[in-house]
Amino acid sequence: MKRRIAAVIAALILSAPAAEAYLKLGTRIGDNFVPLHWAAFPIRYFVTNRDAAGVTAPQLQQAVAGALTTWSAVPNVSISSQFVGFTGASPVTGDGMTVIGFQNRPDLDRTLGATSFTIDSVTGEVIESDIFLNSVFPWSVTPGGEAGRQDVESIALHELGHLLGLGHSAIGETELFGGGRRVLGAETVMFPIAFPAGTLNRALRADDIAGLSDIYGNDQFRSSTGSITGRVTKNGAGVLGAHVVAFNPETGKLVGGFSLTADGTFTIAGLDPGLHVLRAEPLDDGDVGSFLNPAQPVDVDFKAALFDRLVAVPRGGTAAAVEVKVTPK
Repeated sequence: MKRRIAAVIAALILSAPAAEAYLKLGTRIGDNFVPLHWAAFPIRYFVTNRDAAGVTAPQLQQAVAGALTTWSAVPNVSISSQFVGFTGASPVTGDGMTVIGFQNRPDLDRTLGATSFTIDSVTGEVIESDIFLNSVFPWSVTPGGEAGRQDVESIALHELGHLLGLGHSAIGETELFGGGRRVLGAETVMFPIAFPAGTLNRALRADDIAGLSDIYGNDQFRSSTGSITGRVTKNGAGVLGAHVVAFNPETGKLVGGFSLTADGTFTIAGLDPGLHVLRAEPLDDGDVGSFLNPAQPVDVDFKAALFDRLVAVPRGGTAAAVEVKVTPK
């Protein structure tokens, strides 16, 4: 069965929280979550033969190729892509082609770009995916960035993370500015708010790498990393939608997840073996819809809390039965 979906809109100018976690996109089959993924490589893609002010279609293609190279360079992950050619087709779902291109969308004046999919809703396999960058905004492919213009490769890197199956991460810090939020810093490409125009964000961080590897990692990845599984509870009941963050004090890496079920269960995968600090916090300082389905009963009425001891992550195994207890605000 085919199903068309839109990814969580990426690179929003406004309204997203500052917290920690990566998410995987996917579909639900009964009680099971099936991650969105590509079952076969290379991913064959076209680029719309349409320029934007200051950026030609061939320059867009080169930026996309650079971003795909960055994702495919993640260790112990085998993904690949193939540029098929330029096309007059726009990046819209339903035509059987994976297309990336500029579109003039003045109606989306707070959206730099977005990714959509057609998927097999039984297996979660991607049949096609399309990415548009909004040509209403000024763009640049200058290697060092260009003041007042968004960097094509940085935003393409983010959108291609969605194309590969990643949702938004929330490792970042923002401040209220001009009726919305402005990024002060982010430790992930998949943060949902873009850096100010002229800033580059072309390097993957620990959370991005863990997310991609969790979907496509090989046996070497599985045997060399570990995970943490547990629950977030409040007064003995599960907490849905808590951020749970694993911090490795030796490496400084932050990798996280969410409690995505009513009983508060979470799993954080792709962790380096060793001791980790574990922290749970509410998604209460931004737009829940940037991360989770806003129709879900996400609980934000609790105080951030640390697990009462360090968690030892085993190589190739799982630190299980961890319960982070939080209290109401």
